[in-house]
Amino acid sequence: MGSKQSAFSDEQLDAYQDCTFFSKKEILRIYKRFQELSPSAIPKQTRGGAGAPSQCLRVSQADVESMPEFKVAARLILDMPELKENPFRRRICEVFSEDGRGNMSFEDFLDMFSVFSEAAPRDIKAVYAFKIYDFDGDTHLGKEDIVLTLMCLTRNEMNPTEVEFICEKILEEADLDEDGKLSFTEFEHVISRAPDFLSTFHIRI
Repeated sequence: MGSKQSAFSDEQLDAYQDCTFFSKKEILRIYKRFQELSPSAIPKQTRGGAGAPSQCLRVSQADVESMPEFKVAARLILDMPELKENPFRRRICEVFSEDGRGNMSFEDFLDMFSVFSEAAPRDIKAVYAFKIYDFDGDTHLGKEDIVLTLMCLTRNEMNPTEVEFICEKILEEADLDEDGKLSFTEFEHVISRAPDFLSTFHIRI
């Protein structure tokens, strides 16, 4: 490996571990999955030599320092088996990507899988579910957001009349301040009555 190679240090892995719900071993596995999406663009880790920290993989120091600059194109993320059948896959990519267009750095990718992990608490999942359903990004779920959410959830199997009826029912029951839209607090109240929310807001890696 030589002096030009440097393992992910404990500090680097600790930093990722501190802001996710993954172990160091899981973080390394997720990086491997990230690299596999675009092997020609993302540096591949190789096993460390003598003296390398246990379970650490090695990349060049320059690669480590520029890690946030490496990005996988949205189209590759959207085609992942883990996301391909998810009706919200495009919104998921947009919400978790820093550029808002779905192109992901490793940190974006890691954040996405962390929030969708079994270990992520309900309140964190609720925050990101709200962002995903907030199609226009105005920090409220208006009628159009709810319509688009229903269309995704039902994969466009309901006719416009059915969608309109359910949308009105949701607002009637959940819009406590009657302003024609749902705040995050009102949204939280809705999902608190949905016991299967946590199990459906999940992606395995």
